[in-house]
Amino acid sequence: MSVAAVEHGGRSIQEDVDPIRPMRAFEVRVSAVRQLTPHFRRITFTGPDLELFGTGPGGETLDLRIKVLIPAPGHTLPALLAVRGALAEDWYRDWRSREESVRGVMRTYTVRALRPAAAGRPAELDIDFVLHGAGAPTPAGARTVASGPAAAWALAASPGDPLTVIGPCARWGECLGIEFAPGEARRILLAGDETAVPAIAAILESLPAHVKGHAILEVPTAADFLDLSTNANIELSWLARSGRAHGELLSHGVRGVIAPAACRRGEEPEDVDVDAAILWETPQAAPEHGLYAWLAGEAATIRDLRRYLVRDVGMDRGAVAFMGYWRDGQALPG
Repeated sequence: MSVAAVEHGGRSIQEDVDPIRPMRAFEVRVSAVRQLTPHFRRITFTGPDLELFGTGPGGETLDLRIKVLIPAPGHTLPALLAVRGALAEDWYRDWRSREESVRGVMRTYTVRALRPAAAGRPAELDIDFVLHGAGAPTPAGARTVASGPAAAWALAASPGDPLTVIGPCARWGECLGIEFAPGEARRILLAGDETAVPAIAAILESLPAHVKGHAILEVPTAADFLDLSTNANIELSWLARSGRAHGELLSHGVRGVIAPAACRRGEEPEDVDVDAAILWETPQAAPEHGLYAWLAGEAATIRDLRRYLVRDVGMDRGAVAFMGYWRDGQALPG
């Protein structure tokens, strides 16, 4: 093991004590909680190691994927979670082998924003939690309801609460977890449900002015529409589900802005059993691709949208990134 010392943030770090690996566990605490809408709750975290949190080359987070470890009620997170390393390593298998009632749960989220330390303020990490199962906007004083352990934790979170976040280490170089790779594409389609809103919001903020296209977002209610900013020429469409079937409006929205090919048909993509396999493919767009599509959300909806773009529209599959963030009726493993 190397014992060289490296400089980061003005302080020396001994590699034999803290070896350089692609991922690391960040011990953080809640510093602020903000209810953005009935279904979106933003929690800001601070921690001594966040200066080592990895991002894209320009500091952007885009669709950066992280793991959030939620402690079980009445228990602290196991000490092994401080181990640095990738999810394939022994600590993860050890963690999965423990009783969930003791170890807690692990869920995947995307980073909404990362702000480096500045002017006496510590580095801050924002994660927007979706309160799945929450009802329509409630009268003042009514209690919001959330389903799932992560949403329940977020609903009860208050400043000072501890959490463990597993994310990329800036010392490694390459930032693992970013999938958005449009290459030189000047036309972009972003489409997703509420679970994809944080990633799409961060992507929009990063797009240059010469890029044009569409961003289509399906959320539970009109009260969940957010003010998003971008320098690009992107037409933003919010769709309020309001009791309709999940994905119905998103599917119609994509078909409304990307028409099927009139004279040719694309390849038939392989079918994916979203109940048995993870739906996930994030190719690097080739320079010749005119349109790049990024799709994320409920797996069955995203699978069908990908089929439509590749087969009916005739898009090259190498220009379609698609991610099944969750599956209706199932709790995906962390």
